[in-house]
Amino acid sequence: MTTRTTAPTAQVPAMDRALHAMLTGSLGDKATVAKLAAQFGELYCEFLPDVFKSETGLEIQVRYNGCETGLMNDLIADLGDNMALADGSLRNWSPGFTLACGNGFVITLMENLLGAEPDTIVEPIERPLSKIELDLAVMVFDRIANVLKSGVNARGSFDATLLAPHNADDRPRPDADHVDEYAAAIKLSIQLGPVISEFALIVPQKALLKTTVITPKSRGHSSESQEQWAERIGDQVKRSQITLEARISLQPLTLATIARLAPGDVIPFLDTGEVLVDVSANGKDLYLCEFGRSGANYTVRVKDNPGADGDILRQLIG
Repeated sequence: MTTRTTAPTAQVPAMDRALHAMLTGSLGDKATVAKLAAQFGELYCEFLPDVFKSETGLEIQVRYNGCETGLMNDLIADLGDNMALADGSLRNWSPGFTLACGNGFVITLMENLLGAEPDTIVEPIERPLSKIELDLAVMVFDRIANVLKSGVNARGSFDATLLAPHNADDRPRPDADHVDEYAAAIKLSIQLGPVISEFALIVPQKALLKTTVITPKSRGHSSESQEQWAERIGDQVKRSQITLEARISLQPLTLATIARLAPGDVIPFLDTGEVLVDVSANGKDLYLCEFGRSGANYTVRVKDNPGADGDILRQLIG
């Protein structure tokens, strides 16, 4: 009886990922990518200052700082934590790209638009943007996206769709099975007064390599005026949800008494009769209130508004 043996099946080596990306148009050579990135840089340097000048009356300077290539999520992470990010898409161009803007620019822009004297504006400390500042960053990213839309050869003249901005350290991690794309980070500096920040466009090379950067027919000045920007800022601030805190002064106690306090002990309010409460938000005192009760709820009644509406908005944002 003859026994047949089956030869082992040879394992076909998987194609190199980068090679596969190059063959499918998702990865370009450095010279081609650098040339396209420089064209985007020229587009932003020429048109973004015009947009801000015409809409806000503020002069900004934009400079192209070069580009970096790699996997998209790595490029975004390399931008650092002092950035705000907004994911977007543009129909007939790219289903996914990311805009980034330095927090310092957003903070400085708001200070200017809310009436700060130029000589009082200094380099802000590195920190995440507040909820109000993220709401206002929507307007900044809209302008950056509008310049992008005006300069790419996407059919249909569709507007870019942007998700809500978020701080870099709040960006969710990609799913474990996520397959990252090769991308390019087009980096620019943006200067407003003495403050220099960075913004960037991170776009998959699959979209970038198919792009013809065009010069818009007009300067693309928006019909919005400086007053309309200020009005929109005020509207967005007023719609923002703010956490209020109430602070009531208690009678002073000696350290020895405080050390002996036990569950059930009572500390009286400092005020007798009408109990006054300081109400604050974002670390800023806003109102002097009276402590009280309405049904089952403890309440405070506003007694004194220390400033005009605009002053309170500036306090909250600052």
